[in-house]
Amino acid sequence: MKNVAVIGAGTMGNGIAHTFAQSGFKVQLIDVNETALKNGMETISHNLERMVSKETITEKDKAETLGNISTFTNLIEGVEYASLVIEAATERVDLKLNIFQQLAEACPEDTILATNTSSISITQIAAVTTRPEMVIGMHFMNPVPVMKLVEVIRGYNTSDAVTRTILELSETLGKVPVVVQDYPGFVANRILMPMINESIETLYHGVAGVAEIDTVMKLGMAHPMGPLQLADFIGLDICLSILEVMYEGFKNPKYAPCPLLVNMVRAGKLGVKSGEGFYDYSVSKKAETIAAQFTP
Repeated sequence: MKNVAVIGAGTMGNGIAHTFAQSGFKVQLIDVNETALKNGMETISHNLERMVSKETITEKDKAETLGNISTFTNLIEGVEYASLVIEAATERVDLKLNIFQQLAEACPEDTILATNTSSISITQIAAVTTRPEMVIGMHFMNPVPVMKLVEVIRGYNTSDAVTRTILELSETLGKVPVVVQDYPGFVANRILMPMINESIETLYHGVAGVAEIDTVMKLGMAHPMGPLQLADFIGLDICLSILEVMYEGFKNPKYAPCPLLVNMVRAGKLGVKSGEGFYDYSVSKKAETIAAQFTP
C-alpha cells in the first residue's frame, strides 16, 4: 500500500497528508476548494521547513516529502488509484455520508475507506456504502505529524483483515494504534469533551476566570495545555459538534453542551482559527505562536 488519498486539506487533512508523504507514500490530497489546497500545501511546507531548521530532517527530505503529494479538486480523479482513502472533511454527518457514497462508486473494490471522524458512528458511515467490511475509523490526533496516537475504530461490519492492515500501517507511520469500539466519541473524545465542557461550565457559573481554570489544570493536573486553551486549539465549533453527537447518541444530560459554548460558536468565536475564543489571538500573531508549540 503506497498510494493514499486524503480528502480535506484543512488542519487534519494536511497533517495526515504530511505524515504519509514523509513516510514515503504517494499522496493525493483532495479538496473541492482550490484555496484550501493551496493553504494546506503551504502549511505542510512551513512545517517541513521548521523541521529542517531544527535539523530533524534535511532539505532533501523536505523536497521528497513535498514531491510525494499531488493535489486534486476532483474527488473521482483523486481516488482513482488509491489503496487507502482517508476522509478528513468537516465533522458533519451529511457531508461524510455523501463522500462515502461517492467513494463506494469511484474506488477500486479492494480500496480501504477510512474516516478521521472524531465522534460520528463508523457503522452509520459504512452503511451508505456497498462495502461496509472495508470501512474503518482512523482517528489521528492534532497535530498529526507530532502526536503518536491513532484511534482505530471498528464499525459493526469492519473485517479483521482491514483492521490488521490499518494497525500495521499506523505502526509504519511511527504511530501507536489503539483499537476501540464504535460508540459516540470513541475513547479520546468521550473522556476529553466532558472535561472541556465542564471547564466551560465552571467559567459560565463564575467559579473562576479563563486563565485561572487553565492554570489549575496545567499546574495541578500536569496537563501541557489548559482545557479552555485546548478547546480554542481544537476549534469551539468542533467541540460543540462532538458534544452534540454524544448527547444525541447517549441521551445523557452530562454530554449536553454548555450554553456559553453554544453562544460563542453562534457568535463566530471559534478559537485560534477565527482569531478569538476563550483567548484573543488577533494581536501579534498569538495564534501562530500557540500553534507552533504543537507542530514539528
